[in-house]
Amino acid sequence: MKILFVASIRHWYIVFTIGFFLAIAMLSGLLQPILSAGISGKPQPVFQGNAAEPKVAIACNVFWGEEFLPDMLNVLDANDVKVTFFIGGSWAKRYPDILKDLAERGHELGNHTYSHPHPNALSKEKNKEQILKTQELVSQITGATTSLYAPPYGEYNDTVLLAAHELGYITTMWSIDTIDWQRPPVETIKSRVLKKLHNGAIILIHPTEPTAKALPQLIKEIKNQGYQITTVSDIIK
Repeated sequence: MKILFVASIRHWYIVFTIGFFLAIAMLSGLLQPILSAGISGKPQPVFQGNAAEPKVAIACNVFWGEEFLPDMLNVLDANDVKVTFFIGGSWAKRYPDILKDLAERGHELGNHTYSHPHPNALSKEKNKEQILKTQELVSQITGATTSLYAPPYGEYNDTVLLAAHELGYITTMWSIDTIDWQRPPVETIKSRVLKKLHNGAIILIHPTEPTAKALPQLIKEIKNQGYQITTVSDIIK
C-alpha cells in the first residue's frame, strides 16, 4: 500500500512538472513579441501620459484654421489652461505673428512637419528634413525649442520613429480623437471626449469652428470630472 502511495505521488509530481514547464514554454511564446518589442531598443510612440494622475493634455495640430485660433486662445486664457500646439512649418511661415502669439500666451509648441507629407512614404533623411525645417522656423520666430513630434495622419513606422528619435524628439500620438477635422456637431465633439476621459489622456483637436464652439463647455466638463488640463510634456514626464 505504501509503495502504491509513493508511486502515485511520483506520478502526479511528474505530471505537474511536465505541465509546469509546458505552461512556461507556451507563456514564453506568447510573451516573446511583447518582450522583444520592449528590449529591442527601438523608439516607440507615446499614446498617453501618466495613468496614476488625473491629468489630461490637449494636443492641437495646426496646419490651417487660423481664423478660429483667436477665439480658442481667448477661451484657454479665460480658463487658465495651457495646451500643446503642434505646428506645421509651412503654416508658421505664413502666419508668424499667430505663432508668436501662441508662444507668448505660454502654450507649448510641438513639431508637425513642414509640408504635411505622409511620413511612412519618406526616407529617414527626408523625415528629418521635415522636422528640422519646422524646428528652425519655430525657433527663429519664437525662440522656443520643440521636442515633441506629431507625425501627420498619425502615420509612423520604424523609419519615422528613428528619424524623430535621432533628432531628440518624442513621437506622440493620442488616446482620444475628436475627429473634428470632419466638422461634426459640437455635441459630437464633446461626446467623443467625455465618454473616453481617463488619466493621462491625450486629446487630439484641430482649429475648426465646431471645436472653437465646443471648447468652453468641454473645458468645464473635464474640470468638473476632476481632471487638470495641461500640456503633453507635462503628462508624459
